[in-house]
Amino acid sequence: MIMDERKKALLKEIVETYVKTIKPVGSNSLCKKLKCSSATIRNEMVALENMGYIEKNHISSGRVPSELGYRYYVENLMEPKDLTGEDMLKLQTIFSNNDLQVSDAVSKCLEIISDLTNYTSIVLGKSSNDNLLKQINVIALDERRIIAVVCTDKGIVENKQFVLDTNTDVSEIVKTSEIINKMLVGTPINKVAEKLEFEIKPIIAKRIKDYETVYNIFYDAFNDFIKHNTNMHVSGRVNLLKEPEYETTEDIKRIASKLEDDSFKEMVSNIDGGENLQIYIGKDSNFDDNVTVIKKKYKSGGEEGTIAIIGPKRMEYERVVSLLNYMVDKIEGKDERK
Repeated sequence: MIMDERKKALLKEIVETYVKTIKPVGSNSLCKKLKCSSATIRNEMVALENMGYIEKNHISSGRVPSELGYRYYVENLMEPKDLTGEDMLKLQTIFSNNDLQVSDAVSKCLEIISDLTNYTSIVLGKSSNDNLLKQINVIALDERRIIAVVCTDKGIVENKQFVLDTNTDVSEIVKTSEIINKMLVGTPINKVAEKLEFEIKPIIAKRIKDYETVYNIFYDAFNDFIKHNTNMHVSGRVNLLKEPEYETTEDIKRIASKLEDDSFKEMVSNIDGGENLQIYIGKDSNFDDNVTVIKKKYKSGGEEGTIAIIGPKRMEYERVVSLLNYMVDKIEGKDERK
């Protein structure tokens, strides 16, 4: 079937109406808005359902957007939405305070956005100048177990235990740690993985027999350090639980447990779609099938980070996108209205 203009208009109306009302959309309510007969609307709704863009909600005769429908809406039908004067004023108040550090301004703005949208907001921040590698040590516990200890110039120490294959020689791991300490001391932790790949790996490939296994041990050790020492600030953590999508005790327990464990941080840090604003709907979020994650990176001076808003799939996409874009523009000093 062809997604013609009438079907596009119908899908757009269904998505936006459902977002506002949280009720399945019936054909009668669409007739006047689209100036079509009820028979035409019903036929077009059947076509959209067959195409996978809308679906029936239990026994109701109305339709709700499917995950595919939300995706099509975001990529093809969503229109930019200007912020209200009140929204802009609340955010501008934060950025007009020159005494605030960038990280503090971002955290305060996310608190405001979380209040405005009633969604959960996160900033995952990091500084490219923080946590330089000071040393990595390897401690052999026995013939099969070792501990890799990562130390930084800021005094942070993290260790990770590994169980080795019978073919892996501990002395080769120690030799690799000596090479890393010789070549990578002073490197920002978030750049170590790249240097391991392009600078260290070619060297140990010539000197170490089981170099792939050894390389992976150090790669995992540094990645573990980054995961455990990332600066994360969460606002409105319980907001998501107030949404009507999470009515049952099972739904609330499922989301609440995910918001409290490491998967929350990993979900934000692992989804990476580049520098532009990214929207991950349902299964694409790798967090929960019934949420949407909208995230965008920012850079200001030596600081950089990721801002994310988490809400139900039935999210006010235009407003959240506008809020994030406005906020990042302000952070990076690109907004000419400043």
